[in-house]
Amino acid sequence: MDYSIARRLMVERQIVGRGIHDPLVVEAMKKVPRHRFVEEALWAQAYSDNPLPIGEKQTISQPYMVALMTQALELKGGEKILEIGTGSGYQAAILSQIVSRVYSVERISALARRARRVLDDIGCRNVNIKLSDGTIGWETEAPFDGIIVTAGSPKVPSHYLEQLTIGGRLIIPVGGRGCQVLKRIVRLGQVDYKEEDLLDCRFVPLIGKDGWSEGEGPL
Repeated sequence: MDYSIARRLMVERQIVGRGIHDPLVVEAMKKVPRHRFVEEALWAQAYSDNPLPIGEKQTISQPYMVALMTQALELKGGEKILEIGTGSGYQAAILSQIVSRVYSVERISALARRARRVLDDIGCRNVNIKLSDGTIGWETEAPFDGIIVTAGSPKVPSHYLEQLTIGGRLIIPVGGRGCQVLKRIVRLGQVDYKEEDLLDCRFVPLIGKDGWSEGEGPL
């Protein structure tokens, strides 16, 4: 089945229609086949404006949220980006259309394997995936021009701040396990940062040493 029309309508109505204006983000959303990142039984729902289950109690974010977080990085093209929470691989695929290299960390091996397979199938060769605790970042590949976190954290892990370039941007949901505030943090200097709140959001919890523990906190 040809999903190109559904993808075009998704971009028109859910992305551009809701205020996403960065041409690099819009073009990336037009190119990446979102249905490939969910089970085939859900392909008919892949271009709807809502998250979908991907197994392991995880979800693929709604298209608008993916576009919004990508736009918040204020990319110019050619950057080196760290993604925390590979999940389905869809966010990494969108980033890969814009930047030179994506480094993505996933803690669940089944998701990492499936994401790698789909990314390879659609030709995303500039995405590296590592199976690890995402809350500590990826120190050996730092610094990064941007860091995007696709899970809600109780705080901003210090590793992320330390692994940003000067001028780099961190996009991260911070708050409780059930709801968070999406924040953008810009590194201004060695110890200086600027923080702003973008919007209220709801993500699965960020599990790890500097995040939530399994089963911790109210839902």
